[in-house]
Amino acid sequence: METKWLEDFVSLAETRSFSRSAQLRHVTQPAFSRRIQALEAWAGTDLVDRSSYPTRLTPAGKTMYEQALEMLQSLQSTRSMLRAHVSAGKGMIGFAVPHTLAFTFFPAWVSNLHGLFGPFRSRLFALNVHDAVMRLVEGGCDLLIAYHHPSQPFQLDPDRYEMVSLGREILAPYVKPDAQGRPLHVLPGTQSQPLPYLGYASGAYLGQVTELILKQAGEAIHLERVYETDMAEGLKAMALEGHGVAFLPYSAVRNELQSGRLVSAEPQGVESFRMPMDVRAYREKPTAKDAPKGVAQNLWTFLLEHGNTLELG
Repeated sequence: METKWLEDFVSLAETRSFSRSAQLRHVTQPAFSRRIQALEAWAGTDLVDRSSYPTRLTPAGKTMYEQALEMLQSLQSTRSMLRAHVSAGKGMIGFAVPHTLAFTFFPAWVSNLHGLFGPFRSRLFALNVHDAVMRLVEGGCDLLIAYHHPSQPFQLDPDRYEMVSLGREILAPYVKPDAQGRPLHVLPGTQSQPLPYLGYASGAYLGQVTELILKQAGEAIHLERVYETDMAEGLKAMALEGHGVAFLPYSAVRNELQSGRLVSAEPQGVESFRMPMDVRAYREKPTAKDAPKGVAQNLWTFLLEHGNTLELG
C-alpha cells in the first residue's frame, strides 16, 4: 500500500466527488480512480458506494477513513521529529517551490529577503505543484511557496497549516513584437484567423487559471493551440521566437517587457484578459511539544510582519 492512496481516499471522503478530488490532488480522474481501486484491492473490500451521488463511503470505507487519518497523522509526526533532528544541526531552510516560481520569483525574492531579514542558508526543491504540496505535507521542507487562486485552492487543512501572503502576481497574455514594436498578435482573434496559442499542458496549475481567464473574458476568444508544455519558461521561450501568444506571470517576463522583447497581447487600454493571483508561503503549524526554533522560526515571524511588502521577483 502507498501513502498517497490513503491521502487520495481521505480527499474523496471529504469532497464526496471523484472529479473534485482528482483536481485537488492534481491528477487525472482516471488515474485517481485507479488509485482508489488499488486501495480497495489492498483492503479486500469496497470502500466507496459508487451507486450514489454525491459519493458515499461504505461501512468499511468509514472505518478506513478514520484509520487513514490516524495513520497519516502518525507518519507525519514521525517524519517531523526525524526532520527536526536533521534541520536543527544544519540550520538550513528548505523551500518547496513549483517550477515556474523557482525560476522567476524565488531568486530575486531571496536576494531581497537577505537584504532585509539577513543572510540564511536555503535548499530549494523545484517540483511540480502537486509534488511541492506533498513535500510540505510529508514534512520534507520548511516552507511551501506557491501561487494561489480561489478557483484552484490547495487541500491543506487550516487547523494543521498556516499561511502568509507574499504579494500578488498577474497572469496575462504576451507576444513577440514586430519591427515597429507592435504585437504580432492581439486578442481576441477572429473565427477565420485564430491566433496561434502557446498553452500549458493538461493539469498544469497556471493552465487552469488561464482557462478561467478565457471563460471569464466576456467575449469569444479565437485561439489555435500550436504548442504546449508544463512550464511557463518553456512557453516564454516559444513566445520570444514569435510562435504565438502565451499567458505568463509578470515576474517571468519583467525583463523581456523592459527590453521590448515581449509586449502585451491585449488590445490597447483593455485588461480583461488577465488574472491576479496571490503568492503565498505555507508551513505546518508547530505543536506545543515540538515548537520550531532558530532561523526557520525567525524567518516565519519576519514574513508574518513584512512578507506582503517584499518585492516580488
